[in-house]
Amino acid sequence: MGNFYKRTTHRVYEFAVLVTAPVCGVLLVALNVRPQSVELAMPYAIKISWEFGLIVVGVAGLLGMFWPGQLGTGLGIELAAVLMLGAIAAMYVVAVLAVAGGQAVVAASFVSAVAAGSWLRSAEIVRSLRMLMRLPEAGVCPSPEGET
Repeated sequence: MGNFYKRTTHRVYEFAVLVTAPVCGVLLVALNVRPQSVELAMPYAIKISWEFGLIVVGVAGLLGMFWPGQLGTGLGIELAAVLMLGAIAAMYVVAVLAVAGGQAVVAASFVSAVAAGSWLRSAEIVRSLRMLMRLPEAGVCPSPEGET
């Protein structure tokens, strides 16, 4: 599926977010601290799910990006991860805005960009998967070195 440099140079922002997400999740769990907006706006079960979701999203997303097997499988794993990342980021935006209101405009804007970027990447992956499904109809065998 290509070397590490080749696989990350076209998606450096996605890579950076997917590396950072599990680090944040582990720190939240290990230090047992949460942003005040999360504490106030989310029920306990949702808070815990949100923290562990950050870990799962990052690990799954990186696994999908570097999947050594079939391209479609890797894209499917990555798709699930970035969709979940968009949802997790949107949850945080809602919590921040609900608690801090206008004072959270900067934080909400940046985290909203992560959510929007995740959903845009999801659309790209869906388009790639559709093209990948059409290749056998055209008599083309997908190469394991193929890029998306």
